[in-house]
Amino acid sequence: MTEIIGRSIGETETGSLEFISKKLSAIGEYVCIDYNDMTVLGMITAVNRGSLTIDSDIRNPDLVEKIHALEGDLEHYVRGYIMILGDIHTLKIPRTPAPPGIAIRKATKEELEIVFQKPDSIRVGTVLTQPEVEVRVDVNKMVSRHLAILAMTGAGKSNTTTVIIDQLLAKKGTLLVFDMHSEYGSIDFSNGKKKTIAPKINPKDLTIGEFKSLMHIGENAVNQEKYLRDAYNHARSKVVDGHKINFIKEMEDYISDLAIRIEDENKKHYESIKQVEFKLDSLAKRYYKLFDSNDEADIVELITPGRVNIISLGSVDERSVDIIVKHTLTKILRQRKSGELKVPVFCIIEEAHMIVSERRSTESKYIISKIAREGRKFGVGLCLVSQSPKSLDSETLSQVNNLIILRLVEPNDQKHVQNSSESLSSDLLKQLPSLNIGEAILLGQMTNIPTMVKIDEFEGKVVGTDLDILKEWQNSVVEEEEEEDSQFDFIDDIGI
Repeated sequence: MTEIIGRSIGETETGSLEFISKKLSAIGEYVCIDYNDMTVLGMITAVNRGSLTIDSDIRNPDLVEKIHALEGDLEHYVRGYIMILGDIHTLKIPRTPAPPGIAIRKATKEELEIVFQKPDSIRVGTVLTQPEVEVRVDVNKMVSRHLAILAMTGAGKSNTTTVIIDQLLAKKGTLLVFDMHSEYGSIDFSNGKKKTIAPKINPKDLTIGEFKSLMHIGENAVNQEKYLRDAYNHARSKVVDGHKINFIKEMEDYISDLAIRIEDENKKHYESIKQVEFKLDSLAKRYYKLFDSNDEADIVELITPGRVNIISLGSVDERSVDIIVKHTLTKILRQRKSGELKVPVFCIIEEAHMIVSERRSTESKYIISKIAREGRKFGVGLCLVSQSPKSLDSETLSQVNNLIILRLVEPNDQKHVQNSSESLSSDLLKQLPSLNIGEAILLGQMTNIPTMVKIDEFEGKVVGTDLDILKEWQNSVVEEEEEEDSQFDFIDDIGI
């Protein structure tokens, strides 16, 4: 039995209680209360420290100094609040509140291991207040019920994402990362292999709306849309199973021939046709690396089971990223439903607020929301990683049942996350601004209880780390000086 740290006071409830103590406790610390033949686990969510001698009614600072001089170290008390988490074996909340005055004791390592140790799990870190206890999360619940990793810039979300990827690789997981800044390809994962996939779009898979978006054809350009649609339908008529065509070239040839035929008939329509011709040519030149001229682009077919498959999107503009994500996820879900894709896939979307936006519509928003609702039935998991939670679509975020929240200071970010998640209580919300780098709150079905955790540090290069600006400046000056010295040495050698 561990040492008693305090006793309950006032009226207790089934979900919470208040306690008083002479010993200082930490927020996030786990405690146990023994009653009704149960060992009930709780977490300290708030702590106040006060003095019996110096109360809040004192307004004279000189009086405080005199009291302190007379008494030395002032006798203090600690008042705290505990959130009841449930019986350590069943995690069911007791139906009766704890008796007033009951002893509160610190939870032992063995008791916490009952809660945190589980089969089919991966390690993500240790209990923040008790680092001897490791925190593990249920892989099945994390993947099937989806995950969001949320934090302000520099709080440790990239390290957290990398740790999870590496741990899942140790479990032979199949992962697909939409790498917005082309950074994950440089990481050496210790528990498995990576595969970098070049971003490609098969033009024949694009919709008219996607062509309009990439070609910057506005909603009011009805004539341009008409001739684009005619060219699109012509190219589609040429698509025959087993027969390869250059889809965009077919569209270009159709438009070019049409411009020649109509030039003398209707000047207004001729100008619209020439605009479509120009924009198609511009599209082909701008996205020549993205489009597969042989119509063989298929990212899903390139996914290798048991590896982290990384789609490197750093060189691709935001509209194209949106379309690539939409088509890739749509095909993954369709092939999982049909059984064509044999393995479950955990899809990690970096900078998720770019394409799962609260404020604007995107091409990929619907399929991401659909996977958030239905993906668990077909083995398609989502992980949304964002440094701007308030910009994430609230409907999609509400379907994500697991959260890893690192430091969040911005009130609108905090409020948006709380409104989208039933499991983030007001007590836990208050802790988000005070978290240090690498510290997080874990919530959801992947963990038995809300947990304040110190995330493991990935051993190796991590994406998103800050540059050492001062060092880079100093190195650049040294290199410049060395180059100047070499030039002077050359001048001396040739006798100038």
